[in-house]
Amino acid sequence: MRDKIKYWTNKAEETTDRWASTKWFKRLSITSGVIWNLALILAIVLVTGGVFAASVGAGYFASLVDEEKLRTPDEMKGEIYSFEETSELYFDNDVYLGKLQTDLEREVTTLDKVSTYAKDAVLATEDEYFLEHEGIVPKAILRGLFQDVSNSDSQTGGSTLTQQLIKNQILTNEVSYERKAKEILLAMRLEKFMTKNEIMEAYLNIIPYGRISSGAHIAGIETAAKGIFNVPASDLNLPQAAFIAGIPKAPYSYTPYFEGGKLKDEAGLQPGLDRMKTVLYRMKETEYITQQEYDEAIAYDIVSDFRQNESRSYSEFPFVTVEIEKRASRILMDVLAEKDGIDPATLTENDKLYEEYAILADRAVRSNGYRIHSTIDKDLYLAQEEAQKSYPSYGTTVGGKGTNDEGEVVDKQFPVQVGSIMIENATGRILSFVGGRDHDIENLNHATSAYRSMGSTVKPLLVYGPAIELGQIGAGSPLVDVKFEHMDGSTMWRPANFIATSEQGIMPARDALAQSQNLPTLRLFAQIQQQMPIQYMMNAGFTRVEKAENDNYSSALGGGIEASVEEITNGYAMVGNNGQYVQTTMIDKIEDAEGNVIYEHKVEPAEVFTPPTAYVLTDMLRDVFKTDRGTAKRANGLLKFNADFAGKTGTTQSTKDVWLVGYNPNITMGVWLGYDSEKFTLSQFENRDLPASLRVNQLWARLMNASYDVKPELVGTAEKFKQPEGVVTKSFCGISGLAPGGACQEAGLVRSDLFNAKAMVPTEKDDSLTSGSFTSINGKRYAALSSTPSEFVSGGGIGVSQKYIDRMMAPFGGDASKLFPGNSKFSSVVSGAAFKADGAAPAGVKAAINGNTITWTDSPSNDVVGYRVYKGGSRVASISEAKGNSYSASGAGSYTVVAVDITGKQSAASSSVSIAAPKPKPKPEPKPEPKPTPPPEEKEPEAEEEAPAEEEVETPPAEEEEEAPPEEEPEEPVEEEPAPDEPEEPEEPAEDDAA
Repeated sequence: MRDKIKYWTNKAEETTDRWASTKWFKRLSITSGVIWNLALILAIVLVTGGVFAASVGAGYFASLVDEEKLRTPDEMKGEIYSFEETSELYFDNDVYLGKLQTDLEREVTTLDKVSTYAKDAVLATEDEYFLEHEGIVPKAILRGLFQDVSNSDSQTGGSTLTQQLIKNQILTNEVSYERKAKEILLAMRLEKFMTKNEIMEAYLNIIPYGRISSGAHIAGIETAAKGIFNVPASDLNLPQAAFIAGIPKAPYSYTPYFEGGKLKDEAGLQPGLDRMKTVLYRMKETEYITQQEYDEAIAYDIVSDFRQNESRSYSEFPFVTVEIEKRASRILMDVLAEKDGIDPATLTENDKLYEEYAILADRAVRSNGYRIHSTIDKDLYLAQEEAQKSYPSYGTTVGGKGTNDEGEVVDKQFPVQVGSIMIENATGRILSFVGGRDHDIENLNHATSAYRSMGSTVKPLLVYGPAIELGQIGAGSPLVDVKFEHMDGSTMWRPANFIATSEQGIMPARDALAQSQNLPTLRLFAQIQQQMPIQYMMNAGFTRVEKAENDNYSSALGGGIEASVEEITNGYAMVGNNGQYVQTTMIDKIEDAEGNVIYEHKVEPAEVFTPPTAYVLTDMLRDVFKTDRGTAKRANGLLKFNADFAGKTGTTQSTKDVWLVGYNPNITMGVWLGYDSEKFTLSQFENRDLPASLRVNQLWARLMNASYDVKPELVGTAEKFKQPEGVVTKSFCGISGLAPGGACQEAGLVRSDLFNAKAMVPTEKDDSLTSGSFTSINGKRYAALSSTPSEFVSGGGIGVSQKYIDRMMAPFGGDASKLFPGNSKFSSVVSGAAFKADGAAPAGVKAAINGNTITWTDSPSNDVVGYRVYKGGSRVASISEAKGNSYSASGAGSYTVVAVDITGKQSAASSSVSIAAPKPKPKPEPKPEPKPTPPPEEKEPEAEEEAPAEEEVETPPAEEEEEAPPEEEPEEPVEEEPAPDEPEEPEEPAEDDAA
């Protein structure tokens, strides 16, 4: 083999030498040498120039990217995936509510959930060589550079999908060679550690698509598909995919919607439709679709697919959207802090840390694509909204000065506002709420964020519940409804009931609570004050209640105690939940964009009242709805269904606020009415508006009926509150609360009611009763003295001891004579109050007469028990001071009146008044009869004749024969005064009219 190669090599050399010796070959050799040398020189020049140009270009390129730091793969991926995704909100049971209000809405999807048509349309339109290139297409870059340098009218662009991703996520939209150089460099680098599918998926999620039918600005193909065609990206058909793929070139020119979400007219839609046709043509040219598919897509009526009138969650449910966002942000503060190793409890203790995580949480909730599942039942919410909007009797809207959102003082209208909330007792889940009359008029959420004075709704939570728990009372224990005075610093405090004249004396605790009497509540609070009843409210979630409020007696009436509708309602839900407090929640769970649950509400009950106390209190609060004088009886009567309701009303000073909270074994609902400006009161238009207490009763019933219509089993449950162990029914003496003794039984005063057996049952024998002889002074009953004249003494049966009075009236004291008024359930009992007489005889009175009726003035003395009437020197009548100042005389004569005091002393006699004896009627003179002619033989002697009968005269009885009353001065002529009208006998004072 080697020999053959050598042979042929020698032959070639011989042939070459032979040709080289010829003349023509020598000429050709010279010419080719010249050409070759010229070619070499030109090649050297071109290479040198190219190298120089390349070096200059490379240097210039290097100078453009000189300040661009070298990013690691993880850093670049982090920036690529840092796009915001709008969080979504849900009603209860995964009913979609909407997206949070943001400047740009985006819903992230994965590539496998995007229609093939959509992916092909993007490739055909935006990056034909996406699957082949390594981040850039050089000829496209050169073409773009040439067009830019030559200022060509045709600008085809040269960015791949990778470059667009870099521009949107890492760089900016700045038009400069520096930005373009960085884009090229980073695009080539990104292709080294991200797959084509990852790049494509990221691109489809970040690219802007203009606006959608709700008017929201959007990014991401999933958001575009749902917002424009109301289908997920996976279900886009060919023409829909082509239309969406064409939008990013000019998002606001090609979107089918004006600002605000209104569909454009035909002329406004045309640019987008033309762009869709261009996309379809490119898909056909690149063989992604066939001619037939192209023709069908061109003929498709895409306009009919455009979605219209899509509402955003904020515009349709502003109160719900804002409240859920606020609560979700607060939850995420704790989640983020815990993730950073910070105890969430420290956030409330460190203001700077709290502010930092509040910002982080707000940013996260808006941009991290959370799925926030709320507890709000959509059907309940809509029903209650309709009910509150249709209520016609809120009251008068008033004008005044207020502040706008910028804090400027402006003229403003103040309608009567409403706040209500419904809570599930066992879980604390907020099922529905009413934030206000109209969010556009006032965006304050009156259910969750408005704090107002609690009024009488505080009484069960601060006074009666703790008193039962602490063993001070049972449900029917007697309380004292009698006025008192208390020196508060330098001011004399004189509290009164809502009806200022009302004093019912001894009354059962359940009646005092049902009727919301202030005086017995204040007395009871004072009795347990040292045991810190305020702590029970603090344990029940009242955030604005402080221990210092325990020192203020007025706290028992709601004075200085402020709370939201949510807090008050949950306080009663605690009672309905067997005394177990569960924190309220409007958020069931929060999922991240990948579906991982990062928060889920857990029910963690904490005992405030023991179950027996909660049940006894509930049984008392049933009376608010069920008894004739219960303050929520009207609401209960307006319900279209029956349920075991208990609850409480409340009215604050000057009727600035009215409340009604009612609960059954399932749910609790509280309602508040009032003006946002507290300078206006609900009672200032009494002649025009319904009473505020009636309005809140009506509205509560209206909301409850609307709720029943959509959730009858929940709202109208037939379940009753179950009496737990430890609740017992015990007998006691109704006026003292002690175990009934013999005297109490004989007097018929034994009562029975519920007690918390673990806290208190009546065991000490009653020893309150004594003799009940009494007299009346100024309409009040006092114990009769041994010297009190018997005609002015009543009773003789049941009375109470001073020891009893001291115990019941403590610590404030008061007028013990009012303990058992005539309208009391215990009116047969006489207070043992002793009247301190002045020891002097009472002052006299003035008497007058009219016909046979004698009247007299009241004695100025304050210890008079009655009056005596004398005729002559004889007493003809004794009149109790409570019976009136008049006497009907029975015969002629001279009368006087004296006043008698409790010790038996009497005044000087009044001036006398007389009833004259009737004058006798004169008898007519008889006609003289003819004298008969006597027989001569029988003539009477003259001395024996009698006087004629008609001449006889009847002599009236002489006055001086009448016996004068004791101490009467000689009678002088008195000018008779006109007699006053005869006073009627006063009725026993009614509950609200008692002095």
